[in-house]
Amino acid sequence: MYNNKKVNTELCVSLKTMLRNDCMMKPGRNYLGMLRSDVECEEFRYDSHFTFVETNSSTIVKRNPRVFSGQYITITQQDDGTLRPNFKPMKMGPGFSPERYATAVANELMWALEGLIEEG
Repeated sequence: MYNNKKVNTELCVSLKTMLRNDCMMKPGRNYLGMLRSDVECEEFRYDSHFTFVETNSSTIVKRNPRVFSGQYITITQQDDGTLRPNFKPMKMGPGFSPERYATAVANELMWALEGLIEEG
């Protein structure tokens, strides 16, 4: 998940939060915003101090954006970059043919993936 990213764990940190709706951060909930290191601590006599400011909901990027929408399927992209195909509701009426439906879904999936995945 963190390919080509620098990962660091800050120890002994004081964190001030400025949240829009919650008084305190809730365990397991993700908050979008900006994190700022307030002072540079080169000596280890005191804790580093950070401030987190939650951003406005208008700046929030939609999670798992839809990268393909067809007649039978949609494909969304997960946070880690993987693609997830999703079936749309199946309309079964008079003249419904399982063979034609399965072929149409397979063709649409193939066309979608050809446009989304680069050949290696």
